[in-house]
Amino acid sequence: MTADHPTAGPHTPPPAPAAERAPRGVRPGHGHAADWMFCGVYGTVLASGLLAALDEKGGTYTPFSDATWVLVTAITAALAHGYAHHMSGHRQDPSRRRWRLLAVELWHEWPMVAAALPTVLLLVLAGTFGWDAPGTTAVGLGLNTALLFGWGSVLSLRGGHGSCPPSPSAPRTPPSGSRSSWRTP
Repeated sequence: MTADHPTAGPHTPPPAPAAERAPRGVRPGHGHAADWMFCGVYGTVLASGLLAALDEKGGTYTPFSDATWVLVTAITAALAHGYAHHMSGHRQDPSRRRWRLLAVELWHEWPMVAAALPTVLLLVLAGTFGWDAPGTTAVGLGLNTALLFGWGSVLSLRGGHGSCPPSPSAPRTPPSGSRSSWRTP
């Protein structure tokens, strides 16, 4: 504890000034697009791990049960993640406002559940059409790998990494409004 902040521990940074705090209901350092993409990646990785873990060698293959486990785990993880975000930004607000903010945080986690749905759908189709476990697992992991590649591509493009730098042999053009001339090396 420090004298300036009696509730702060020895490793707790002092609270940010009011001007630096995120608006109420918005996660500090995150926008809605960033949350959406993070949850999509998180949900896809979660579904992949569960798909691989539920494939037992020598056990009874139960794709409908496996689909239920993937869905329930994704929902539980989304709820826990939203609750953790709510508690990390917890303020002394009136009771009704606190519950509304919790509901907003939980709603922001829907992409995590949505990202697990392709795996759930694959398992339901496997149960419906009698597909074998190794083939279903291989297709599911391949599908999720492709989805992760897609998530990475979207994140890269949104981060400004979509265009290639000019080749070293390309002629350089002076910036607009420049009075100096550029020389080609």
